[in-house]
Amino acid sequence: MRATIWSRTSCPYCIRAIDDLARRGFNIDIKYIGQNGITKQDLLSILPNAKTVPQIFIEDVHIGGYTDLVKYFTSDEK
Repeated sequence: MRATIWSRTSCPYCIRAIDDLARRGFNIDIKYIGQNGITKQDLLSILPNAKTVPQIFIEDVHIGGYTDLVKYFTSDEK
């Protein structure tokens, strides 16, 4: 499966999300805000109300932040 994470390099919740997804075998595309020309405005163009990172997508479906990812993995509605 494929996941995209909008992140910042020093974000502890971002690191946890990346680790959790990697342990589960996801192919992860990490978009680090402030690197490689990626800006917060890029994130806001797809999630206008985003206030925090990480913002996680699995197979192009927005999951939310780290707490939402934990709920996603513990729910039966995957």
